[in-house]
Amino acid sequence: MGTLATVTDLAGAPRRTGLLVRLWRRRGLAALVFGSVMALTVVALLVLPVSYLATGSVIVAESEPGSPNASAAWTQKIGDPADLESQLLVVRSPRVMRLAMALPGARDAVLKECRYEAGRGLLGALLPSRAETCEKLTPESEELVEYVAARYKVGTVGRSRVINISYQSPLPDVAHTLADALVTAFLDDQKAGMSSSREAAAAWLWQEIKQIDAEVREQDAAVQNFRRAKGLMRGATAPISSERLTSINQQLAAAEAARAEAAARLREIEASQARGTADAPAVLASRSVADLKQQITVISGQLANTSFTLGDRHPSLRALQHERDMLQQRLTQEVATVTTSARRSYDAANALVASLKQQAETIKAEVAAATADEASIESMVRSADIKRQKYSELYKRASELETERRVLLGSTRLVSLSEFPSKPFFPKKLPFLAAGLTLASLLAFAAALLRDRADGSVRASGDLAGAAGAPIFAELPRVAKAASATPVLGMLWSRQTELPLPAALQKARHDPHLQDALRKLYAGIVLAGSNERFRTILVTSPGPREGKTFTTLALGELVAATGRRVLVMECDMRRPTFAAALDLAGAPGLTAVLSGKFPLREAVVRTGIPNLDAIPAGRPTTASTELLMSTAMLDALRFAETYDLVLIDSPPADALMDAHVLAKHVDGVLCCTRWGRSSVAGAAATIESLRAAGGDVFGLAITMVKPDDLPLYETKAVRPVAYLGAA
Repeated sequence: MGTLATVTDLAGAPRRTGLLVRLWRRRGLAALVFGSVMALTVVALLVLPVSYLATGSVIVAESEPGSPNASAAWTQKIGDPADLESQLLVVRSPRVMRLAMALPGARDAVLKECRYEAGRGLLGALLPSRAETCEKLTPESEELVEYVAARYKVGTVGRSRVINISYQSPLPDVAHTLADALVTAFLDDQKAGMSSSREAAAAWLWQEIKQIDAEVREQDAAVQNFRRAKGLMRGATAPISSERLTSINQQLAAAEAARAEAAARLREIEASQARGTADAPAVLASRSVADLKQQITVISGQLANTSFTLGDRHPSLRALQHERDMLQQRLTQEVATVTTSARRSYDAANALVASLKQQAETIKAEVAAATADEASIESMVRSADIKRQKYSELYKRASELETERRVLLGSTRLVSLSEFPSKPFFPKKLPFLAAGLTLASLLAFAAALLRDRADGSVRASGDLAGAAGAPIFAELPRVAKAASATPVLGMLWSRQTELPLPAALQKARHDPHLQDALRKLYAGIVLAGSNERFRTILVTSPGPREGKTFTTLALGELVAATGRRVLVMECDMRRPTFAAALDLAGAPGLTAVLSGKFPLREAVVRTGIPNLDAIPAGRPTTASTELLMSTAMLDALRFAETYDLVLIDSPPADALMDAHVLAKHVDGVLCCTRWGRSSVAGAAATIESLRAAGGDVFGLAITMVKPDDLPLYETKAVRPVAYLGAA
């Protein structure tokens, strides 16, 4: 009676690794390509010849000097793009090149550069005849023009009308000399085409302008001298004499008003004196007079009161009368003083009016005399203004002629000659290295991605399981000796040295990761059916060195450690390794048993591991296929059924038919594929051929997986696998 069991495996969806994961997977190739390109960049930086670039600048069709409004010729020219292109063609023309080479020192610089290049480098050493070509660069030869034209660079600066003229040379002084030579030749050529008539007219006009300017300056000086001589200096708003007359008239009016006021005050005082009183306003304005009048009033009151009380003959009355008389006398004196002061003020005002009137008459005579002089000055100023107008018209016409002449010449002028180049123009270290770094990165990424895309090897469980149609029981990590390397280099190039089979088995016994993988493998085998059904298992691989022998022995040791009796049989008779791997004593071997020389029991060897027996292959033979097809092999398989688990190590299935011969006589076939080396398509074809031979390929194992790369592959979705087990 059978039972139905289920397990899960890592097969399922196709591989979907990210870009960074794919790059990290091929980091060794990427690092190799990156390092190679950067090394070539550094070599190129050291080997490539150094060149210097000197640049001079000229400007064409610049704005007209001294004229805010452009002329019609200028307006047409500034809007014509073909004009700038025509100037570029003129600079590049052979005629201008010859003019440049005719300048002093230009051809010597060319010969110096040519001889330097002829004797430089490997070609200079191998081809001495290159120096002879320099002698052909004569001023009349086409070779000279072609030589320099190939090294000159002429172009505009952006959208401006500035033309840069550059020369590139391995010698900085040559680049400087020849760049200036072409700039100078171009400017001289432009000057040579100048219109003679316009030049002559402009020269005459500028001479006339200069003469008129001198005459205007002389007349201005004469006017100033005449003014100083006649005293016709101007004030802030008018001539000084007129301003003086105005000022005196203003003072005269003020003096006459002051005189009238003084006369009125004097008349009031005199009228008050005539009446015998002191009540005139001018008198009362005096503080002393007011105080005396107040005292007199007080004494008069006391006198009246005393006379009424004491009588007319009382002594006190006489004292008060005496005091009143004294105050009255003082009042009379104060009034006389005020009157004298008013008369003096009137006399002073009258004298000032008379003086100002006399000054006004004198200045009026001076103003009348200056009127004729001003008329003469106006005539002189009018003559100077006429000459100024003539100066302005002549200057405007001269500017127009100059503008027309410059437009006809291309309006070209020098911006700057070339500077002596102190730094190489090519190659520039930082841009060159940056370009190399960019190119190296791109090529490294491209190489890594293309290599990963073209890689058809076993890289993930889903790829292999989908193609083979069998579950992946386990992914066995690689047991290897890590090569010594720096930490950074080790991350990029994690190269490891494979261990011999005995050392690998020894290390596997203490590797927890590998032991966990073997437990997973054995669990998959057990759950795939039962111990009774999959008791005899053939372990094979598509190609050599894919870990089948290691898997057989390591799995056998693991199962034997659980208490089950395990037999490992070595059917790879062409390359036997069991004896050395398990350190077995001398035994006949399976080859001798199948040849009929020894019974099978004598070939069974007990290993040093409890519950683990082995049948090594013995002596190598090329007749392995025939021996495995014999009835003795069937007898050996029946004998092996007494063990709990039999693991048979066979040759690679693609190399020999030995695995196909054994496949139909065992309970199941476990196919081992090596991570990163076995082809997915090859493994699928091998499994298909084993099934066609009658074998039951019930599972697969991926061997020699790099532990540091294994986490890069995403875990696949699990899917259940159904199988039948016997009770």
